[in-house]
Amino acid sequence: MLKEPDMRILLVGNYALDNQASMLRYREMLRQNMALRGHQVETIQPSPIFGKLINQPTVRKWLGYIDKYILFPIKLRSRTSGFDVVHVCDHSNSIYLAHAGTGPRSITCHDLLAVRAAQGVYPEQKISITGRIQQRWILKHLAGAGDVVCVSANTANELASIRGKTASRVVVIPNAVNPECLPATGEEVQELRASLGLAADERYLFHVGGNQWYKNRLGVLRIFRGLLDRVGDDAGTLRLVMAGAQFTPEMREFVNTNLRGAKVIELVNPPDREIWRLYTGAMALLFPSLHEGFGWPLIEAQRCGCPVIVSNRLPMMEVAGAAAVYIDPTDELGAAAMIAETLGRLGELRQAGFENVKRFDADAIAREYEDFFAGVAHVRREMDHGHALL
Repeated sequence: MLKEPDMRILLVGNYALDNQASMLRYREMLRQNMALRGHQVETIQPSPIFGKLINQPTVRKWLGYIDKYILFPIKLRSRTSGFDVVHVCDHSNSIYLAHAGTGPRSITCHDLLAVRAAQGVYPEQKISITGRIQQRWILKHLAGAGDVVCVSANTANELASIRGKTASRVVVIPNAVNPECLPATGEEVQELRASLGLAADERYLFHVGGNQWYKNRLGVLRIFRGLLDRVGDDAGTLRLVMAGAQFTPEMREFVNTNLRGAKVIELVNPPDREIWRLYTGAMALLFPSLHEGFGWPLIEAQRCGCPVIVSNRLPMMEVAGAAAVYIDPTDELGAAAMIAETLGRLGELRQAGFENVKRFDADAIAREYEDFFAGVAHVRREMDHGHALL
């Protein structure tokens, strides 16, 4: 195990106007964890300059490209000297590796959904011509990266299949669960239930996520509709709480047409602490994603004692382990039947979830990153020393 005390680490983060909350959270957790282990950590990211001039989404996107791809590389090149490692926190910013100086550089690959969609693997996601060009650009730089962290073995395998044989070092380090994510107290859960207007005999399934196509949020509603048809008298006390992005018109139409009066509760972008309370009070997390790079809500839910119902696909099975009910997200009626059969046994998964989530302990994950960064710095120093002897 290599040790590099007091490393200087520069973390390259995401453009704030892209609203990639999970990527911002990932960078911040990495910064905090490395700092707690005694390392000097600085962050750098593109500054919104042109992108904040106009609010119209399409124009702002193109102006944001100036901030991200023209101005920021200049800023990055001026900041990289003196660091033991420069780490790009999101594979979608792989272009920045070319501007991170000549010292040790590395990158995290969270998923390859957009890259593979641009290759036509996922016809559900329509990619424009400019989008396909951008994804080829991202893949070109990612394929040339020397040291890569993948957040799941599934992502590592996908990356290997795309890149082929390389001399790169690829390690799997899963995302860590936030240490502040803890089960709510009974009083907090009761306050939450009151705020949601839930009666004493009402239980709820919980879902959290954005409106990306692979999150399958319309599928969540359809599965819930099928579940109500199967639980008989219990349907009157079973609710669905959906947190995250605002419902799409298609989702709202489905609720109005098929779930009117069924008390589907929409919560738009609640803060983290409210989400943790929602996990704690839920009978289960319903997470039928079609694809994921990792699936952070799975370990957050388990950390809060919330049973998990999730797709029988990788990497969700890799993350949730044996502590989950697995469903086919494309067989909505079959998924509803499976859930109906297991409703009475969901509580048995709570302890298994507590055990599973120990694999994602923040301190243990931080040690893995520390070893990874030490290896990046060490290998580069060995190379530089060898060149100096020639």
